[in-house]
Amino acid sequence: MSSCHSSGKDSGCVRDVIKKIIAAQEEVAGRDRCCDVSCERSIRDLLSPESNGNGPTTVPFILYCKDCKPFIGSSVVRRRLPGGGGTYLDCVQSPIFKAKKFVDGKKNCVKLELLLPADASGNPLDLGGDTVCDYFPTTSVRNLLATGVCITVDLDCVCSITCLEATTPLFED
Repeated sequence: MSSCHSSGKDSGCVRDVIKKIIAAQEEVAGRDRCCDVSCERSIRDLLSPESNGNGPTTVPFILYCKDCKPFIGSSVVRRRLPGGGGTYLDCVQSPIFKAKKFVDGKKNCVKLELLLPADASGNPLDLGGDTVCDYFPTTSVRNLLATGVCITVDLDCVCSITCLEATTPLFED
């Protein structure tokens, strides 16, 4: 297969092949067919006038690094011990983010909030691993929980993004 920088008409570049596949699919199926879950659809759902202000507030997403692995953000936060007997340091990690804002003066640095998978009662699930699916192993994940934990990410280190359905994250007590 040829290099992506080949100038030949029949270049084997993955991008060129995918362009041909998309063109052929559009020709036979029409342009009205959309992905059920995509960033475009999630943004459209978030901005839908039909929600009357009661719709979702967030487009959660997953980032992938240039090595094709999901970027799993992590941080350490201070939490209160049950019963009010002091505090402890807790590690928070997740591959799911909410965009908060671009860092002032930086076009490729963005502040992201970690969102945790949560059960139907809004309790965070103790999940982890190297893949996104490790964070969604069963039907017990029913929502996302806003953590208030933000990290700054250099988007030059990111290769791709996958958006989840627009939602309104729950907040920790």
